Amino acid sequence: MRCIVVDVGGTTLRTACWDADVQALSGVRRVPVRGTGGLDTEDVVGVQRSVVEQLVEEIELVRGSAEGLGAVAVGVAFAGPVTGAGTVTGAPTVWGGGGPALPLAELLRERTGMPVTVVNDTTAAAWRYADPGGPAFCLFTVSSGISNKIYVGDDVLVDAGGHGGELGHLLCDPAPDAPRCDCGGRGQLGALASGRGMLAAARRAARAEPGAFAVSRLAELCAGTATPPQPDDITNRQLARAAHEGDPFAVAVVRTGLAHLATAVSSVFLAAGIRRYVFVGGFALAVGERFLDVLAEELLRVGCFGLTAPEIRDMLVLGAPDDDHCLIGMGRLLGKRHQASEAPLLTK
Repeated sequence: MRCIVVDVGGTTLRTACWDADVQALSGVRRVPVRGTGGLDTEDVVGVQRSVVEQLVEEIELVRGSAEGLGAVAVGVAFAGPVTGAGTVTGAPTVWGGGGPALPLAELLRERTGMPVTVVNDTTAAAWRYADPGGPAFCLFTVSSGISNKIYVGDDVLVDAGGHGGELGHLLCDPAPDAPRCDCGGRGQLGALASGRGMLAAARRAARAEPGAFAVSRLAELCAGTATPPQPDDITNRQLARAAHEGDPFAVAVVRTGLAHLATAVSSVFLAAGIRRYVFVGGFALAVGERFLDVLAEELLRVGCFGLTAPEIRDMLVLGAPDDDHCLIGMGRLLGKRHQASEAPLLTK
């Protein structure tokens, strides 16, 4: 079975063709998504319309390519809560807070004439790592925002209304001036521990401690943009690289975000006993193993009742070092549903 798979993130829209017979992607294409990048807009409906138009254009491009010939279905992984019917109920990182629910699956079926499945992007990504009959796990995406999903019993836990797996909106800092999330709320996990959140934290720290910033590896990486480098010159790429290399200033910034993420992970462990946590997303993967090392230290601080320090560290892993999680997972999910639809009915 061949299908078209799409990943709509807060920054980038990715498309590809998935061949279920050989379990492989081909023709991967990346373009900037026509969203607002999480900024407020008075014309949310207009942005939604623009995103739908872009999706139709990109799907038709794949469909008309050599890789897309013979595609029988479309699967879209979308950055926001999605109902069982494929309606996107919110997309803060794509079109900001607010706006009406968007019946995306229905709209794309009408426009393309193909069967279309739409699920949350982290739901799709979880299927890349799913092992039928294997242990339960919780997948976290740490990129433009933060989301999570739990896989257990050969399924991803999301209710029909699309609820579940939105720990990025967990309130972590109740201060009235706490950093603002793309959804409009303040002090939420995504505003503090996502790539965007940590970038904002790094710039605040550089302003508050100019001396420490000036002698940091992070400042050295920014030196090409200004002399001396300014806080606003810091980028996510530079922050992740500096933290990866062990720069004390950058690691301290990342730790402030991971302290809040540790609380979320600890809550999942204490509530459900999940012993495996997979981390994907551009920021987490760019920081690499140091991301997990610092997170494990913070988990030990907040507590995972009954676990030792080595056991805590052992349950944290990074996903594959690419950005194809949603595309591959979406393809595998479509393949699983296709097989289920063709399975013969068993009767006694």
